[in-house]
Amino acid sequence: MTLPADLLVHGGDVLTVDATGTLVRDGAVAVRDGEILAVGPARTLRARYAATDTLDTSGCLVMPGLVNTHTHLAMTLLRGRADDVTLQGFLDRVVRWEAELLSPQNVAAAVRVAIAESVRAGVTSALDMYWFHEAAERTAREAGWRLHTGPTFMDVPDPADGIAYEDRLAWARRDLTARRARPGTRPVLFAHSAYTLCPRQLQEVAGLAREFGALLHTHAAENATEVATVEAAHGKRPVELLDSLGLLGPDLLLAHAVDLTEAEIAALARTGTSVAHCPVSNLKLGCGIAPVPRLLGAGVTVGLGTDGAVSSNTLDLLGAVRQAALVHKAGGDPTAVGAEQAVRMATAEGARALGLGAHLGSLEPGKRADLIVLDLDRPHLTPRHDVWSTLAYAAHSSDVRDTVVEGRFLMRDRTLTTLDEAAVLRALPDLDALSDLEVPA
Repeated sequence: MTLPADLLVHGGDVLTVDATGTLVRDGAVAVRDGEILAVGPARTLRARYAATDTLDTSGCLVMPGLVNTHTHLAMTLLRGRADDVTLQGFLDRVVRWEAELLSPQNVAAAVRVAIAESVRAGVTSALDMYWFHEAAERTAREAGWRLHTGPTFMDVPDPADGIAYEDRLAWARRDLTARRARPGTRPVLFAHSAYTLCPRQLQEVAGLAREFGALLHTHAAENATEVATVEAAHGKRPVELLDSLGLLGPDLLLAHAVDLTEAEIAALARTGTSVAHCPVSNLKLGCGIAPVPRLLGAGVTVGLGTDGAVSSNTLDLLGAVRQAALVHKAGGDPTAVGAEQAVRMATAEGARALGLGAHLGSLEPGKRADLIVLDLDRPHLTPRHDVWSTLAYAAHSSDVRDTVVEGRFLMRDRTLTTLDEAAVLRALPDLDALSDLEVPA
């Protein structure tokens, strides 16, 4: 007897990214109700399952969808407007422009562009910190894309959404209360940083996150100037401050973590705090290179992020995989971050960093059916002596042929299925208006 399935992906090599890195030659993945039923040899699964839909992946690689652990999706609206500046110069420009430009409508339009770019790049899931998260969430839901987002706290004059800090806790509580649990997601709160929130505010946001079992995400130690600013204001470096306030822990994910001491690395390891490594953004803003080899050596979970399309100009997470595998070798150790480790940071380790390792990041029975198919029949991917090496050092986002989220095709044979790409691009706000934005001195 055969068993029912919604989708059978079969015929290609399947890289599960499970604990042992299983690669199934001529493999298959069976899916029903958005969940992976089985992974194994194609011949076996074809005989076992009668699927409503099938996808022939002969000559391709099937692998988990990529997990972007730190981004600001609607920053696609400002791509190219704050280049070749420091982090502080970047913030001076962007925070001011956001107050002028952002609205739920503009955020939704910019997020659609970001989702289209991400789906084409094989990114099936992203952690998005930005204003008007409700608009982003609706847009992602309409497209069938897995977005992790929630209320953002940033105590600045004239916040883009017009909600003063004093009103944000009640607003965030209403948001969290209204959420329904869905497989492969969890509630999220964003505390922007220790330089835009005071210690009391950081503790208030963290307390709310703990009340709802939410992931708390914050920028920390992105560059030396940020560290010096926080230390001057509070007498402690950012990670030291978070530790002293009791915020470090398995439900905290730090973005960047570039400027760290050995004691801070030890504190992250001791508390189970995770890090989202954004190598492209860190290099472009001149922030430095995060001590990822030392973090990994201490046992810290490290995922990969693109950051926003203003600081990195791209949401190509495969590009971040390559950069992560290469940049840490600059110190003279070619083994500092290997190909397999870099790929894992964009898949299984990224899911772990979000606290969703039981649901996402690998192709295993019981996990959500988020997967991508890469066309390997390309000159730059031939020959293929090692699949991890191929992915980390040779593959490009343009090699992604199919993208599946929760068992549903978002891209099939390089055609987006849930977004009208031409309409998405036409719907962007009038970009000519951006040329009138004042650039801070």
